[in-house]
Amino acid sequence: MTLRTTRLGLVIVLGALGTGMAGGPIISAEATPGRSGSPAPAGTPSPAGTPTPPATPSPPGSPGPAETRNPPGASGPRARAVIKNAEGEEVGRLRVRSLEEGRTRVAVVVRDLPPGYHGFHIHAKGVCDPRATDPKTGSPFHSAGDHFSLRPEDHPAHSGDLPDLLVNEDGTGRIVAVTDRFTVEQLLDGDGSSIVIHALPDNQANIPERYGEDGPDETTRKTGDSGGRIACGVITER
Repeated sequence: MTLRTTRLGLVIVLGALGTGMAGGPIISAEATPGRSGSPAPAGTPSPAGTPTPPATPSPPGSPGPAETRNPPGASGPRARAVIKNAEGEEVGRLRVRSLEEGRTRVAVVVRDLPPGYHGFHIHAKGVCDPRATDPKTGSPFHSAGDHFSLRPEDHPAHSGDLPDLLVNEDGTGRIVAVTDRFTVEQLLDGDGSSIVIHALPDNQANIPERYGEDGPDETTRKTGDSGGRIACGVITER
C-alpha cells in the first residue's frame, strides 16, 4: 500500500511539472499553497515572462546628464559667469570646465529672454557695462569687445564662436557645447573675457554667392549678423 501511494505521488508531481514545462500556468511564489495570507519568502524571483516595472522618471527640473556638476572626463580649472540684461537683471548663468584631451565644456542656462535663436559667443574683454554703447548701432555692452580669438580670423572661425542658443516660448533655454578652440586658462587671461547673448540668430557667415557677388560683408564676417547685445556676463574663475 505504501509503495503504490509513493508511485502515485511521483506521477502527480511529474504531471504537474510536465504541465508547467509545456506552457501551462506557472504558479508564482505568492500563490504557493500554504497558510492563507502567508507572505512569500524574501528574494523569491518573479515568474518568467513577468514584465519589468518601468523606471521611475526624474522629477521636473532635475539636472540631466548634460548638466551634471562633474561630467565624464571633467578635470582641471573651471570658470563661471552670471549673465545679466541691460537693466541689470540676472537672466542666466554660464559654467565652463576643462575636459580631457584639451577640450572645454561650455554650459549655459537662461530665462526671461525673447524666444528664438540667438547668437552666443565668448567676447574678448571681461567688462559688461550696459552704459557702454556701440557708436554705430547703440547696442549696450560694447565694453565686452569683439569676439574672443587667439589668432586673427573671420567669423565663425573666432575661438569664442559657439552654436546658436535656442530660447523656448516661455523664455527659457539651455545649451551645452564642447570645443577645442580655447582653454579655461585662456579665458582668464589679463583682460579677461565675457559671454554675450545677441538679439538675433547667428548665420555663421553662411551667405551663399547667389545673394551677392562679393559674398559676406564686413558685418557678417565680424558677427554673423547676430544683431545687438542683449545680455552679458563676466567670466571669472570658479
